[in-house]
Amino acid sequence: MRPFRKACILVLDGAGIGAAADCAEFGDPLTVNTLGNCARSVGGLVAPHLQALGLGCLTDIAGVPPTSAPQGFVLRMVEVSAAKDTPTGHWEMVGVHTKLPFAVYNPRFPDDIVAQFEQASGYQVLGNCVASGTEILDRLGPEHLRTGKPILYTSADSVFQVAAHEEVIAIEELWRICQIARELLDPYRVGRVIARPFVGTAGAWKRTYNRKDFSMPPPAGTLLDRLTARAIPVIGVGKIQDIFAGCGVPHSIHSEGNADGLQLTIDACHKLADGLVFTNLVDFDALYGHRRDPIGFAAALTQADQRVPELLDALGDDGLLCITADHGNDPTYTGSTDHTREVVPLVLASSRFSSGGDLGTGSSFACLGQTLADNWGVGDLGLGTSYLPQIMQ
Repeated sequence: MRPFRKACILVLDGAGIGAAADCAEFGDPLTVNTLGNCARSVGGLVAPHLQALGLGCLTDIAGVPPTSAPQGFVLRMVEVSAAKDTPTGHWEMVGVHTKLPFAVYNPRFPDDIVAQFEQASGYQVLGNCVASGTEILDRLGPEHLRTGKPILYTSADSVFQVAAHEEVIAIEELWRICQIARELLDPYRVGRVIARPFVGTAGAWKRTYNRKDFSMPPPAGTLLDRLTARAIPVIGVGKIQDIFAGCGVPHSIHSEGNADGLQLTIDACHKLADGLVFTNLVDFDALYGHRRDPIGFAAALTQADQRVPELLDALGDDGLLCITADHGNDPTYTGSTDHTREVVPLVLASSRFSSGGDLGTGSSFACLGQTLADNWGVGDLGLGTSYLPQIMQ
């Protein structure tokens, strides 16, 4: 009989806990530390439930001190994949080692790629440059409203982002042309095409939660594929299904931000008798990390912390809560507005645990996936170490 009938992976998108040893290879200094620097910047985080579980044992977090008697098990996880983007981090969690990074197009996409997209989609584009999502709207939003041309931009990640006002290009139409882009860009190894709908007027633009990611599929099978093949339910909340291009995630629940995502996750965990709920809380990254807003990031962490007891209750005695991150995104780092190469936390919690402990440092993000693979008896993922024996002692 499996130790846990159900589990929830809760990804605090971008919530790293300190620079990885190879951070310089990714353009980041040793001083990056998303949670640590964020806490210091705001005078301390408020996260009593995560503190009790042992989060403060993993790095120095003002307001979240270490505890000598953690109620959960905590682990530092080191990324081995050759990138620090969202798909790579999520894929590694469930067993994929990305050795060849996606192609980054900086400062712009080649003219022939843009021409192919314009011909296939029927739209001429504005932009085609590296920019932040807010800056590009300020610069090109008025021209977009006037001409109806979608805005194309990219970043330090491998992304082909297409922004359009919802009253100029309908959501379904924006998704259609992004699907066209996805099919065109596979040979060019662009990691994600992202539809970026927005509303509002000049000076008051607002991106909406009708965003959709069109990712390349993982290059190898994952824990999710193995669970699905054995008819063990896998439910994605937020952009999980998009990140995996649908592979191994047959059921998806759309969410509109962290608060909605947390409630939907709690509801899904209550209803699920057996299987995995996999949730991405995107606001940490999209609203606060990239926008370098430590106050917002800290408030979002408090919001997530407040729902931990409900998550544990929804999972019950036969459930396991796994709180982690897919990369860093230090909201205090001024060197760029991109992700930061960091170690990430893994907090394992269950209402059945009478006590916990510090498990040290794991060799890969896949330590999470291998622990769950061990739980469900679906074999060796070929990456990462299972910590199931330690947490079941």
